[in-house]
Amino acid sequence: MNRGIDHLVLCVRNLDRARDFYERLGFTVTPRARHPFGTGNNLIQLQGNFIELLGVVEPDRIAPPAPGAFSFGDHNRRFLESGEGMSMLALESDDARRDQREFAASGLATYPVFDFERKATLPDGRQAPVAFSLAYVTEARLPGIAFFVCQQYAPEYFWKPDYQRHANGATAVSDVIMVADRPGDLAGFFGSLESEENVTVDRGALTVRTARGRIVVLDPGALAVQFPGAAPAGPRFAAYRVVVPDLARVETLLAGNAQTFRKFDGRLQIDDAFGMVIEFAVST
Repeated sequence: MNRGIDHLVLCVRNLDRARDFYERLGFTVTPRARHPFGTGNNLIQLQGNFIELLGVVEPDRIAPPAPGAFSFGDHNRRFLESGEGMSMLALESDDARRDQREFAASGLATYPVFDFERKATLPDGRQAPVAFSLAYVTEARLPGIAFFVCQQYAPEYFWKPDYQRHANGATAVSDVIMVADRPGDLAGFFGSLESEENVTVDRGALTVRTARGRIVVLDPGALAVQFPGAAPAGPRFAAYRVVVPDLARVETLLAGNAQTFRKFDGRLQIDDAFGMVIEFAVST
């Protein structure tokens, strides 16, 4: 099955600082929400996928790791011990339990499906319940990061046009970029996570074409060429690309907010974005 990019989990130590930073980049950021398992988030909703700014807000509520189980809170708490950045990639799902069975049948490391509910603050200030089922996958060759599918049960309360309009014009995350010493070695993993026919390896770069966006794995040399400000050591998530209709509009906004950026090959790149490089591009 070909699953689209649902959202990026960007793990940060200070959610208020992260919210302020993304607002300076011209994003509309949702109000703070809390999970029942010790983490909290602010979201940046785009057209069909989103960015999750995630922090540990109630460490006492985080479930410790247990054999055969996956603790979302513990995974992200441990991730923050070594730095900030993108800790997880979520793919869309309309049936997380079916997806978990498919992953397991493909030989991937899977865990019991996790169901939870939280309150979402609507643009008018009211709150409404939203619920999700998550099916996790880990890979021994990619320590410290994780993948999962996310099934939503109340999308009418989650997606709101007021949250999807951004001063920078952003419409979607089109690419997630990883770095690994030998990208081609991960072809089998991504072929099981998505589908084999959508995975290609060309001159050392691995590309996964999902139903919404791409996952690109580069070796350190290629990463340094395409994203000069990214941390070269991997394996890890290193950067992501956001599609906008007008780069000049973004450049004016960033300059007006005293935000440093790099013009690079017809795109705009922002380094030191809580462990990631953010790239704005008109198209891919």
